[in-house]
Amino acid sequence: MPQRPGTPRLLRQINDRAALELLISRGPLTRAELGELTGLSKVTSGQLLARLETRGLVTAAGERPGGRGPNAALYGVNPSSAYVAGLEVLPDSVTAAVADITGTVVAQVTVDPSEASDPVRIVHEAVQRACGTAGIELTRLRCFVIGTRGVVDPLTGDVRYSVDLPTWHVGILAGLRTLLGECVIIENDVNLAALAEQTYGAARGADDFVILWTGVGQGLGVMLGGRLHRGITGGAGEIGWLPVPGEPLPSAVTAPQTGSFQRLVGGEALWNLARAHGLAADLRDAEVADLVRTAMNAGNDAFVEDLAGRLAVGVAAVSVVLDPGLVVLGGDVGRAGGVHLAERVEEAVARVCPSRPTVVATGVEGNPVLMGAIVAALDRAREEVFSDTV
Repeated sequence: MPQRPGTPRLLRQINDRAALELLISRGPLTRAELGELTGLSKVTSGQLLARLETRGLVTAAGERPGGRGPNAALYGVNPSSAYVAGLEVLPDSVTAAVADITGTVVAQVTVDPSEASDPVRIVHEAVQRACGTAGIELTRLRCFVIGTRGVVDPLTGDVRYSVDLPTWHVGILAGLRTLLGECVIIENDVNLAALAEQTYGAARGADDFVILWTGVGQGLGVMLGGRLHRGITGGAGEIGWLPVPGEPLPSAVTAPQTGSFQRLVGGEALWNLARAHGLAADLRDAEVADLVRTAMNAGNDAFVEDLAGRLAVGVAAVSVVLDPGLVVLGGDVGRAGGVHLAERVEEAVARVCPSRPTVVATGVEGNPVLMGAIVAALDRAREEVFSDTV
């Protein structure tokens, strides 16, 4: 069956979307520059910009000095044409950030979840406070993405279970959508960290990579073919349960902190490792990141090598199954260990794994879960806003 030719309306929508994406990634641009990048004539580019400016999606952004003749007007996406919210939910804090459609964060607040027993209410309160700080109405938010620990059902979008957040359960999503609107998305926190690494960090532009999230709890974000791999039940990446030699298997999978890999690299394991290397005497109440940072600063290579060997067990297991080519060390341990720890892990993996992946430290500045939530929210909001221009 022959395909129907594109209608003028459809072609305008396609051109508008392409122009808006260019203005986001390359802008501000002049009419001539936009025409050159899109392949449109100056006349068509001018008509396109006028149309988008009328709809409030594009605005003048100054002038570019030229050689002879008047300066050329610059155009950019109107930052206030739409807003999104990203949130990170932890047992002891809920952080909400509001960003405009260009991705600029205009407000960020953190609230104490003990202020309300209902998680729907505390999320709503955090978003309201962020909007108040930004000076915008909550109704201007096009999408909300919430990063949380636990397993999210990829079919329903609801939380299947979360050990650290027992009040987050099936039904939370419906309550949030009742208050905030249909475009509320709950996502696993490490998956969002993977999005942040792909957009801003060490995996920028990579279509295939994994992020090993290490700290008190362990997680794995998997990006294959440019898309997150969540698994049929949303359980892909629960690497703390990975069986490893020398560690007991869990007697009950409902009991937290009992997975074999968790026993090998979790908080208690690293504390014992630090004590074995003479590091724990003055760090009785230290966080996991502090143990690693202290070892790095003290030049305790024996501790670093032992830690790298343990992390390499997980990296090698993932690599022989997925062969991602690139592994990012994230979480508290990955950030504290930095480039030096990543290099030691890569060397340790190469000794036991034929695929020999590149291992790098996280490159995301700030809160990777929150940034990933904003990336995901912007993707949905731009799809809606940028596709409705005609």
